[in-house]
Amino acid sequence: MEGPVNMSTFEEREAAFEAKFAADEQKMFVARMRRNRFMAVWASAKKGETVEQARAFGRELIKKDLQEVGDDDVIEAVMSYLGDLTSEDVVRRKLDEMMAEAKYQMVQED
Repeated sequence: MEGPVNMSTFEEREAAFEAKFAADEQKMFVARMRRNRFMAVWASAKKGETVEQARAFGRELIKKDLQEVGDDDVIEAVMSYLGDLTSEDVVRRKLDEMMAEAKYQMVQED
């Protein structure tokens, strides 16, 4: 028969879980910001713009993403930026590709 649950063990596990959750959330935040910069470079290249213009648009995308939860605001911003140079389906696929690349790069850096 098992004895009573040791509360300090439970609290240690809870603290470890919370720390892992916070670290995972931080990694996801960094990946999203990196993804947004990649999207800005891609969009600016489609328009034939300079690196500085890509950086400026990247800052705009990051700001947009911080204002609202989800990807719709980023997709809307890219669509507005590119106008008839692309479609929403292409932007959504590119967003997924760029997120995968951002995560891959982060894993390689660890």
